[in-house]
Amino acid sequence: MITAFITLGLFDILDILLVAFLLYQVYLLIRGTVAINIFVGLFLFYLMWLLVRALNMELLSSILGQFIGVGVIALIIVFQQEIRKFLLILGSRYNVNQKFSLENWFTKDEVGFQEQEIASIVTACEHMSKSKTGALIVIAKNSDLQAYADTGKIVNSRVSGTLLESIFFKNSPLHDGAVIIANNRILAARCILPVTDSTNIPGSLGLRHRAAIGMSQATDSHVITVSEETGNISYIMGGNIKVRITGADLKKFLAGDYSGFIV
Repeated sequence: MITAFITLGLFDILDILLVAFLLYQVYLLIRGTVAINIFVGLFLFYLMWLLVRALNMELLSSILGQFIGVGVIALIIVFQQEIRKFLLILGSRYNVNQKFSLENWFTKDEVGFQEQEIASIVTACEHMSKSKTGALIVIAKNSDLQAYADTGKIVNSRVSGTLLESIFFKNSPLHDGAVIIANNRILAARCILPVTDSTNIPGSLGLRHRAAIGMSQATDSHVITVSEETGNISYIMGGNIKVRITGADLKKFLAGDYSGFIV
């Protein structure tokens, strides 16, 4: 036990480390969004209240204290989008039912694509890249994407390059939206995805890429985009994006080799 001006024990050190870790996770969650400015403003407001109390300014301290007293409710109102995003991450990435279900236990090794399915996706993306056909393909990992699939049209078909190209063909009724691939099948098309509110995204990336990044932030899904303007293929995971990749790069990523995914 360390004794100086204060008494610091093992649990005190653990408490400080846990609070520091929690604040760091909050920072990562709101980094690059307008919420970071609100967070800094609230933190400065709290420091001002502590200073006023230390100077025994009773009237001002009482007024500020009323705001501090309802601080939790204010935080919920101000950061409702960020709190919802945090709960979505917890629910999708640390789903207890998925981790302990018997079905997941016996099929946990069957998480990747077969070579034929990889070849179909890569070929379709290369063709759409050459013809500058916009595409947005979501690949489910552990998260249950049924809620997102329900926003579109259920397809439930085997993965086929021809089908993917047909879906994203400009005159197709299903081209506007995302295709969701889950359990090695095309689950749905024309799906609506959550759009990221990050301010760090280059202006050259449009709404399709923002939706891809938002989906990868809200779930553990990996997303492929083909730009309608440039034909560039991009791969997105964990909120990070690798732009202008080749068909060979895409094939490696789909096979689970992310060694070239430099952000």
